[in-house]
Amino acid sequence: MTSGLWELVLKGVWVTVQLLFLSALLATGVSFVVGIARTHRLWIVRFLAGFYTEVFRGTSALIMIFWVFFVLPPAFGWQLVPLWAGTLALGLTYGAYGAEIVRGALGAVDPAQREGGVALNFTPWQRMRKILLPQAVPEMIPPFSNLLIELLKGTALVSVMGMGDLTFSASLVRLALQESAEIFTYVLLIYFVIAFLLTRGMRRLERDLKAGLGQGPTRPSRFSLKRDTAGLSASTTTGTAGVGAGVGGDS
Repeated sequence: MTSGLWELVLKGVWVTVQLLFLSALLATGVSFVVGIARTHRLWIVRFLAGFYTEVFRGTSALIMIFWVFFVLPPAFGWQLVPLWAGTLALGLTYGAYGAEIVRGALGAVDPAQREGGVALNFTPWQRMRKILLPQAVPEMIPPFSNLLIELLKGTALVSVMGMGDLTFSASLVRLALQESAEIFTYVLLIYFVIAFLLTRGMRRLERDLKAGLGQGPTRPSRFSLKRDTAGLSASTTTGTAGVGAGVGGDS
C-alpha cells in the first residue's frame, strides 16, 4: 500500500479508538445506574430499569444505529454527527448488557455484608458505596472485559453511516487496490492488537482491585522468609540431634 492509503487506515484506527472510548464511558455509566436500579427497593424503579434492559438487549445494535442516525432526526428535527450517533447507539445497547453484570455481581455479595451495614445503621446508599460495590466491582471485571471486546467489534457497525472508522477505511482501500486479502488481514491484526491490549489492561485492573481487598496473590516478605528459614534450620538441627541421641542410646 502507498503512504496515502496507510494514512487513511491510521485515521480509521483513531476514529475507532475514539468511538470505543466514548461508547465505553457511556456504557459503563449506564451499566452502574441501571444495574443498581434493578436492585432498588421500589418496584417502579426496578420495573423501569428492567424494561430498559430488555428493550436494548432484545434489539440489534445495527438497527439501533439506523434508528439514532436515520429515523429519529426527521422525527425530532435534529441531526447527530456520526461519532455521537454511534456513541449513543452503542453505549445504550452495550450498557444494557453491562447492567445485568452489575446486578449479578451485587446479588452475589454475601447477605451477611448487607446485614452488617444495616446493623451499623448505614443508609442504603452508604451500604452500596462502602460495602457492596467495593466487593462486587472486582467480580465485574472479567465479564466487563468480554463486553469491552464485544464493544470493540461492534464499532465496525458504524460504517453503515459512512463514518470513517477502521472498517470503512479498509473498504475504501480495498476498492482502491482491488485486493481484499491483504487489507483485511491488516485490519484483522489491528483489531486483535487493540483487543489484546484491552484484555491485558483489564486483567491488571482486576488484579489491583483484588489486591486492595486482600484477595490477590501476595509475595512473602523478606522477614517472613528469614523466619521460616530459621525455623526450618532449627527443626532440622533438633531432629538431627534427636536421631543422634537415639542412636547413641541404642548402642
